[in-house]
Amino acid sequence: MKKIGLIGGLGPEATVDYYQRIINYFKAGNINLSYPEIIIYSVTMSEFIGLVEIKEYEKATDFLLEKIDMVRKAGADFVAITANTPHLFFDKLSEKAKLPLISIVEATCSEAISKNLKKPGLFGTGFTMNASFYQDVFGKKGIEVVVPESNDRELINHKLFTEIELGIFKDETREMLVQLIQKMVDKQQIDSIILGCTEFPLILTEDNYCGIPVLNTTQIHIEEICKNCLEA
Repeated sequence: MKKIGLIGGLGPEATVDYYQRIINYFKAGNINLSYPEIIIYSVTMSEFIGLVEIKEYEKATDFLLEKIDMVRKAGADFVAITANTPHLFFDKLSEKAKLPLISIVEATCSEAISKNLKKPGLFGTGFTMNASFYQDVFGKKGIEVVVPESNDRELINHKLFTEIELGIFKDETREMLVQLIQKMVDKQQIDSIILGCTEFPLILTEDNYCGIPVLNTTQIHIEEICKNCLEA
C-alpha cells in the first residue's frame, strides 16, 4: 500500500473524521489488521485563514506547499488536504508540489457525474462559496453549481467558524441548514447539495435532505484516497 499524506488542521474536527473514515474503509474483512501508513501534518488554521482573509494568496499557497513538502519528506507517496477552502490554490499546489495531490473537487465532480446530477447547491466557508473553483471544475462537465443567497452565505460562514469548526453541533443550527437547503430547492431548483466544507458531514449526517441527495465531500475524498493507496 502507498503511504497516505494528509494536510489537516483545517479544521481539526474534520482531520479526526478523515483518520477514522480511512481506518473504517480498511476494516471490512481485515483479519490481519493491515492498515495503511498515514502521515498527518496538522497546520495552524488561524495562520492559513488569516492569509486568505487579507488575500495574501501567494503566501497562503507557499504555506501549504511547505507543509506538503514536510509530509513528502516524512515518506508520503501522495497527499490530500482535508478541507475544501485550500482547493482555492489546488492548481498551483499540484503544479509545484513534488508528489501527487488528490483533489476533493475533482472527486466530488466525478461522483456528481455518476449520479447524473446537473444542478447541485454548494455549502461551504464564505471563501469557498464566494470563489469559483467548484464552478470551474464542474462547469467543464456541464454541471451548474449554485450557491445560497448572499445573506445566507454569511450566516452559513458565521455558523461554521463560531460553532461547527469548534466541534459545537447544535440542533437549531442543523435545522437552519436544512431550511436553507429547502430554500435552494424551492427557489433555485437544485437537485443535490454539496457539503463543501469537511466539517458539514459532522452535523448533516443523512444521505438525503429535502428530497435531494447529499454529496459528502469528506466521504467522497476518503474513497478516492483509499483507492489511490491501494493502487500498485
